[in-house]
Amino acid sequence: MAGKRKPGGIRVKRVYAAPDAADGARVLVDRLWPRGIAKEKARIDAWLRDLAPSDGLRKRFHGHPEDWEAFRAAYAAELRMPAAQAALAALRERIATGPVTLLYAAKDEERNNALALRLWLLGERGTGG
Repeated sequence: MAGKRKPGGIRVKRVYAAPDAADGARVLVDRLWPRGIAKEKARIDAWLRDLAPSDGLRKRFHGHPEDWEAFRAAYAAELRMPAAQAALAALRERIATGPVTLLYAAKDEERNNALALRLWLLGERGTGG
């Protein structure tokens, strides 16, 4: 069918990294717009603020990478809230039609909300990657 894409993978990338064709749909999952980047340059297809961790959780975790597992557990609980569920429905629709790249602004590329969200989604889908 023309215009239909096959379900794709879920990637994670810093919003400051250059967009590329393999990104598929580019979805920003931060609550705040990233500093110093123009909307045109970021090439963001959707900004799902309601998938971002609450300000309280984000501030508690900031600067404490040793609390990664606790952050992931608290974030998973927040993803069950109604606003997050609505945003998750929109994200799942995009995932069903092709590749999706979750964008984040944090400096830590190994522990951030986009990666936690990807791991949560993959666990929910029963896949490992």
